[in-house]
Amino acid sequence: MRRLYLDYMSTTPCDERVVRAMLPYLTDVYGNPHSKDHVWGWEASHAVEKARQILADILGAQAKEIVFTSGATEATNLALKGIAGFYKDKKHIVTTQIEHKCVLDSCRALEAQGFEVTYVPVSEKGIVDVEAVMSAVREDTLVVSVMAANNEIGTLQPIGDIGPLCRAKKVFFHVDAAQAFAKMPIDVEAMCIDLLSISGHKIYGPKGIGALFVRRRAPRVRLVPLLTGGNQENGMRSGTLPTFLCVGLGEAARLMWQEHAEENRRMARLKKIFWDKAQ
Repeated sequence: MRRLYLDYMSTTPCDERVVRAMLPYLTDVYGNPHSKDHVWGWEASHAVEKARQILADILGAQAKEIVFTSGATEATNLALKGIAGFYKDKKHIVTTQIEHKCVLDSCRALEAQGFEVTYVPVSEKGIVDVEAVMSAVREDTLVVSVMAANNEIGTLQPIGDIGPLCRAKKVFFHVDAAQAFAKMPIDVEAMCIDLLSISGHKIYGPKGIGALFVRRRAPRVRLVPLLTGGNQENGMRSGTLPTFLCVGLGEAARLMWQEHAEENRRMARLKKIFWDKAQ
């Protein structure tokens, strides 16, 4: 009997085109992307920077605002713990009750360090009320964290409405976009997003790679790094980057963004088939 795996919100298979794009960087172009004094390093660095630019273009960001991580979980930990470590004068965080565990557990870890967190409830449809979020914001609120799309029930949160209100109150806004990146339009400028987490294996890319958008202008966001030791990624995330995984994330993002409209239509057709059969 053939097994069928349907939980693509959990993970997706790696697209064969993504695998082909990665392969040369496992065997032929194997230089350290941080080696700046020889051609092997230049080739690897060029591939990494090309992938970084793809992610930035999809988000309407600058390439230097993209920090590669091991996945959205690390990206979110870096976003919340990093911002809390730098801006020590504010000790309050606002999030929702249905965030991914990487957000909720990061908040709990910060609570153990003396931060106060407000967990805003959602409606029976799983959508948070914008006014409820903003009512929770206080004078000492540092950051609001709201996911773009829920990983279990698929609801889309009104991040485009929350971001500008956070900006008006001079509160940082973080979005966990693991389930939404490249599948729907997200413009970090128009939505006033300051930090945004990305995952590779939710978009037919490889596991073990993700990224964090960190705003560098109006306002510039500063973070205390979780990892130190090499000063890579503008000092925000030390460690030699896995060139092939960065390439894979970039290619997966490019393909998903290019094909997301048709992919969404395909998913809608499958949903209708399953729903009709279940009746």
